[in-house]
Amino acid sequence: MSKIDPTARIADGAVIGEGTEIGPYCIIGAHVVIGSNCKLIGHVHITAQTTIGDDCTIYPFASLGTPPQSLSYRGELTKLKIGSGCTIRESVTMNAGTVASGGVTEVGDRNYFMNCSHVGHDCHVGNDVIFATSATLGGHCEIGDFVFIGGLSAVHQFTRIGPQVMVGGVCGVRDDVIPFGLVNGQYAVLEGLNLIGMKRRKFTKQRLATVRAFYQKLFHGPATFAERLEAARPLAGDDPAIGEILDFIGKGKRPLCLPAIAK
Repeated sequence: MSKIDPTARIADGAVIGEGTEIGPYCIIGAHVVIGSNCKLIGHVHITAQTTIGDDCTIYPFASLGTPPQSLSYRGELTKLKIGSGCTIRESVTMNAGTVASGGVTEVGDRNYFMNCSHVGHDCHVGNDVIFATSATLGGHCEIGDFVFIGGLSAVHQFTRIGPQVMVGGVCGVRDDVIPFGLVNGQYAVLEGLNLIGMKRRKFTKQRLATVRAFYQKLFHGPATFAERLEAARPLAGDDPAIGEILDFIGKGKRPLCLPAIAK
């Protein structure tokens, strides 16, 4: 059975999964669905059509499913979806989506959101992602799997960050970041590949050497970036990571985050 503190306020219609604990002074809206074996420590606020997967832990003063911070919002009931196994620390905020963009903000599984981090409306966040303290997403961002966003860093609205990217601390990300990239600086520039993350994902020395050689040709070779990109397209089959990077670039509609010397 679920354990619900008598000071919590749970609206009629809310669904609380088996084994879930709702701590003191939590407020749960009528359209909220919380999975099994979750733990809301206390003072947690959840509203809108928010669904939370199993085995999540949510700390005090987190606010989930609140209205999108968009001037186009007119009070519609929209959604926030959070996967399983997530840890959401103190004062984290996640907004529901907007009708114009499909009405859904989506967060994957096994993510760790440190205190005061924020997920804006209509964002799509992958799995196994870490947001450090006060990491912030503007609306409509796309964040791949195994991404780390450093403390006090902010990602501009509509920006894509590919899988396995490392974003340094106190960093403003205005452009799309290739998969496996390492970005840093007050206004983010591409500093190289996230080699530590790649090693943790079991990249062999040979694979690392292949992808690093491709990176050097693409971002530091002769000619313009557009010419280097065209010349690099036949290399897509050399390694799955190279194919992923080229596919990511090909689908982009916004500027790409480049090394400072390549801009």
